[in-house]
Amino acid sequence: MKKPLVLRMIPVLIISILLAFLYTCSDDDNSNVDNTNFVMTESDRAALIFMLEEEKLARDTYIYLNDLWSINQFANIKNSEQAHMNLVENLLIQNAIEYTILPVGDFENQNLQDFYDQFVIDGTLSSANAFQIGATIEDLDIKDLQDFLDVSSHPNLIAVFEKLQCGSRNHLRSFVSGIENGGNTYTPQFLTQDEFDLIISGTQEQCN
Repeated sequence: MKKPLVLRMIPVLIISILLAFLYTCSDDDNSNVDNTNFVMTESDRAALIFMLEEEKLARDTYIYLNDLWSINQFANIKNSEQAHMNLVENLLIQNAIEYTILPVGDFENQNLQDFYDQFVIDGTLSSANAFQIGATIEDLDIKDLQDFLDVSSHPNLIAVFEKLQCGSRNHLRSFVSGIENGGNTYTPQFLTQDEFDLIISGTQEQCN
């Protein structure tokens, strides 16, 4: 003889109540997780503003050297540097950080202005010098990015800076290849020799 429908439904109801209780407990546990955005420190903000201009230094210098020597590396990499600037600029906008992008060849940071002015002078001497300048910029870029990465815990900044650094490693390999094809060598000025050798011995990286 079959049990009445009400009695047959009791186990189902009990299971439903237990499941609802478990999901409620799970939600309570998750309520203690901090889901707020990471706070961008003043150091992070300063790093973004500085790197926007340092990527601009690369872009502006490569624009100048490409106009002067019409070398493929500068034609291609100047566009990559603009993409790097866009990545940093997007983070600045997302975090409501005020910034300024000056015209080509002009920089708010005096050290970067001095670098650019010297690169323009040195770059006119020869195409070999132009390759040395490209390697120098990427050498500097990788080092500065690492210094900022070492002290930041902001996940978005870290993700962007690691992507920029990946691109700079590829650019450094490309410029050093151009230097060596011309029968010359590049001595790292900012990276250690071991860091430089490790990068140059590596293969082209996918940075997306």
